[in-house]
Amino acid sequence: MVEPMPLRSEIHAEMERARGDFHALIDHSTPGGLARLSNGTRWTNRELLFHMLFGYLITRNLRIVVKIVTRLPLSLQGAFARLLDAATRPFDQINYLGSCAGARVLTSVRMERWCDRVIDSLHRRLDAESDAALRRSMSFPVRWDPYFAQRMSLANVYHYATLHFDHHRRQLTLSDEAT
Repeated sequence: MVEPMPLRSEIHAEMERARGDFHALIDHSTPGGLARLSNGTRWTNRELLFHMLFGYLITRNLRIVVKIVTRLPLSLQGAFARLLDAATRPFDQINYLGSCAGARVLTSVRMERWCDRVIDSLHRRLDAESDAALRRSMSFPVRWDPYFAQRMSLANVYHYATLHFDHHRRQLTLSDEAT
């Protein structure tokens, strides 16, 4: 069963809310706050902020995967999802180290600019999708992320980025600096 499909307008609104929140978090954080460990992860707040941005970057690429894989027979889609699930351990390691590296390479200003570019890009691409394309669904590797469902539509993938953002937003320990 495919997760309920969010409305295009809801996806646009939630991405804009996340963009504003991301800017506020960066703008009101101190170097000490960014270096502090987050709650429930091995990342610092700075690394976790990059990881939150990374969710939108991944979504930009995931849309392409969905467009390709949804054209495959259901049996091959399921096999693809199982193959990805089998690779969970290396995926988790790459995911962790990639966010550590990204946070060291990008300044806060560059993270904000990248956030703006990727969200602007997702808005444009979402507007260009047909309703039929947004309804197309595929099997997903459910072990990779708690917000991946057994089957997800392209609209669910766009929505996923903000679910991911909001999940990790609750793990930041910047509450005394940025709300």
